[in-house]
Amino acid sequence: MSFLKIEKMDLLIAVYIFCVAVSELMGAKTFPVFDWGWVRLNASVAVFVIPLIFTINDVIVEVYGKERARSIVRSSLVVIFLILIYSLLVTNLPASKRFMSQESAYDAIFGLSARISAASLIAFALSDFLDIYIFSLIREKLGKKALWFRNNASNFISQFIDSAVFLILAFYALDQSFTSNMGFIVSLLIPYWLLRCALSILETPLVYLGVRWLKK
Repeated sequence: MSFLKIEKMDLLIAVYIFCVAVSELMGAKTFPVFDWGWVRLNASVAVFVIPLIFTINDVIVEVYGKERARSIVRSSLVVIFLILIYSLLVTNLPASKRFMSQESAYDAIFGLSARISAASLIAFALSDFLDIYIFSLIREKLGKKALWFRNNASNFISQFIDSAVFLILAFYALDQSFTSNMGFIVSLLIPYWLLRCALSILETPLVYLGVRWLKK
């Protein structure tokens, strides 16, 4: 039926924007991944969707080229910016009497700090454009061969930058020494980045399926 028909690219962009919105709105929650003695690893719930964002980037570059992918990233940045602005608006509006008791919980969920919001926006922009650049650069050298390598190489590097930039901008304390700050940030960065790399490897088949599906 025609009214149920969805263009493939429209669906892919919808999933992409969904992942971006979910990571922004729900990414503040963390859950335990590994706990053994003094070794503990917690991860944001956004860890399940962020590797998928980079995977979709690579699928679009492979089929439509880097300029198309860059356009989608720019559009997603607009979405993030609008979410942040709207969050500031709605959390500063007074609640009606009916919802007064829920106001503090609502503000706690959607009231993002300006620093965390800015860190998220900058990290996302840098890492996504870097992912597209690296994938395209390797593609120019290797051609259409080794899609698995191009996908994971670009993902590993860009996701490291995403994690590093966000953690530094969000959690670097000016009242602490450089050594203290770097020790804290690295303790979060390395295990979280390795987890994201592992998920990227697991999602490699999705790149092949996505390219084949989009080309049909």
